[in-house]
Order: sequence, then structure tokens, then C-alpha cells
Amino acid sequence: MNPILEIDNLRVNYGQVEAVRGISLKLMPGEIVSVIGPNGAGKTSMLAAAVGLLPSRGTVKLDGESLAGIDVEERVERGLCLVPEQRELFGDMSVLDNLLLGSYSKRDSKQVRNRKLDSVYHRFPRLAERRSQRSNTLSGGERQMLALGRALMSEPRVLMLDEPSLGLAPLIVSEILGIVRSLREDGLSIILVEQNALAALQSSDRGLVLELGQVSLAGASQELTRDSRVHATYLGGSTDD
Repeated sequence: MNPILEIDNLRVNYGQVEAVRGISLKLMPGEIVSVIGPNGAGKTSMLAAAVGLLPSRGTVKLDGESLAGIDVEERVERGLCLVPEQRELFGDMSVLDNLLLGSYSKRDSKQVRNRKLDSVYHRFPRLAERRSQRSNTLSGGERQMLALGRALMSEPRVLMLDEPSLGLAPLIVSEILGIVRSLREDGLSIILVEQNALAALQSSDRGLVLELGQVSLAGASQELTRDSRVHATYLGGSTDD
């Protein structure tokens, strides 16, 4: 089986500072890969470069085809979608209008658009209940659901999530990550960047640890949860705890 997304020797500079220093990653169909690491490790820059929001060097391939020279809109059209850390919703617009923006590049017929909306509302019943509300009146968990729902309106094949648990209460985090796992069960391939290292590793098949813009550890998620270095730095103790 070939990777659905392949990142090879990705490099990103901010002026003279190299924030991403040769990261490589393969994402297989129907897989969740979690990416953990300290602030400033290059996690967000990696995602932004992959979707075309930042200039970069190296190779990004979707289904074996290079995305070099392809802009963000076309990458989304091909099935690569990013849910950013700050969610970037339009606060004065309704839940419905925010969702519709997720399929703007598809030029959907009304029938197709309504099918997508029904699918999102089925997965997120609270969005259906609040479809006429402005998004800035939603709770933090509901805003994250809206950001996910908007991404799903583009019918992605690869979904990249940047800190989906940011600012959420533990029960809501569990709910959101449960939704992420259900998306994988439906066949979506996911890169999960997450500060909550334990929750990320428990929700993924494989994991990467980024430090100073490079991959310092990689492996099956269960193995990483038992790694003494991961425990000491990210899980709050040793493997003996």
C-alpha cells in the first residue's frame, strides 16, 4: 500500500531561522499519525507548508503526485485540508454560512451541498441545532466542531488538525478526539498535531516527536507511550510511574 500523503525533507525558513529542518513523514490511507513536541518545534509550520500556506523546500506528494507549484485552493480541491490552531471562523457569520464556506471551491450543486450539510449535521447534531447562530456565540467545543465540520464540507482525503484540544475542558477534549477517531474509521487519513501528548498517542496509530524542527523519535504510538524519553519529557514521569 502506498502513502496517501508523503512529506520528504521539508524545510521552512523565517528569515535566517530554519524552523523546519528536513522533516519527513508518510501517512497511509485510513491512518492517524500524531505529531507531538514542545512549542516552537516546527509542528504548525510543517502543516502550513504542507497545505501551501508557507514557502518551503522539499517534497509534498498527495497520492504520489507532487504538489509543487500548486496553491492552497487547489490542494484543498485535491483533498488536503488543514484545520488551523485558531480555527479561524467568521464570528459574525452563522454556523450555516461558515459551513458553506468549506465547500466554496467545489462549485457544488444545491443537491450536493445539502447532502454534505446533512452529513455534517448528522455527525455534529449541535451544529444543526445552532445553524442560525453566529459562530462567535458558540462554546469552545462547538467552535471546534464547526471548524471540523467546515473542513469536512470540502470532502478531504487527508485532514490535518492543529491543536484541536486547545483551550477545551477535558470532557470536551475526549469528545473531540472521539470524533477524530470516528473519522479515521470512516476512511479519512489524519495528521494530528497536539500538545496533549498522551491523548494524541492514545488516539493515533503512529507518532512523531518533533524537537528543534526535526524528527527526534518516531514509531508506533503504543511504543512511544512506553518510551522513557517520551515519558520524562511529555507524559510527566518515567515508565515506572
